[in-house]
Amino acid sequence: MKTSLHQAETRGYANHGWLKSHHTFSFANYYNAERMGFGALRVINDDVVAPSHGFGTHPHNNMEIISVPLKGSLKHKDTMGNDFVIKKGEVQAMSAGTGISHSEYNNSESEHVNFLQIWVMPKEQNIEPNYSQKEFSEDKRKNQFQLVVSPDGRDNSVKINQDAFFSLASLEAGNEIEYNKYLFQNGAYIFLISGEIKINDSDSSRLSKRDGLGVLDFDKLQISATEDAEILLMEVPI
Repeated sequence: MKTSLHQAETRGYANHGWLKSHHTFSFANYYNAERMGFGALRVINDDVVAPSHGFGTHPHNNMEIISVPLKGSLKHKDTMGNDFVIKKGEVQAMSAGTGISHSEYNNSESEHVNFLQIWVMPKEQNIEPNYSQKEFSEDKRKNQFQLVVSPDGRDNSVKINQDAFFSLASLEAGNEIEYNKYLFQNGAYIFLISGEIKINDSDSSRLSKRDGLGVLDFDKLQISATEDAEILLMEVPI
């Protein structure tokens, strides 16, 4: 097993007043030649947006864009005609394909919204744009992995244009779960939303809140929680 640890405090940071964003990988004005992504995983932005503020209409093409609200809700609108609110407990995915424009605003006038914006490079170029959004029961990820993103929408997950699988887990302190890869050739990137965990009982693979760990050359992972933890595991082509 080969690993790459990215501790939370080593992430890039941007403060735009209305937006405070931590970048796991190079993004916008943050550039680190050693942080250009992990396989097909290109961006993990941990965004906090002030009340009634957000991202005005802007374009994308040939990118898979996944949004995971952690607190609060977002108002989404795009040129495909989608006009929805995305809240904690839901996952949104867009295949930008040949091109879309969209906006994302904090849906609250009084509370900040915190969400993960994740970009994955597509499997096929210039496909027809697509949008999906689903709510996932938090009870079904208690001490187990819950699939939320896949290439084919299996298990009621949202679908993206890549051989990638995203899973969420809420792991209680003292518990352990096992992750088995969907595709042999893929790697896994573990982003710890909260808590503290250990991978394969290794102190060198101990993660705290907002740490990330890329893992190569493995068949399965044993993940144990030393305190209650919220885990996002992204299996992607390398």
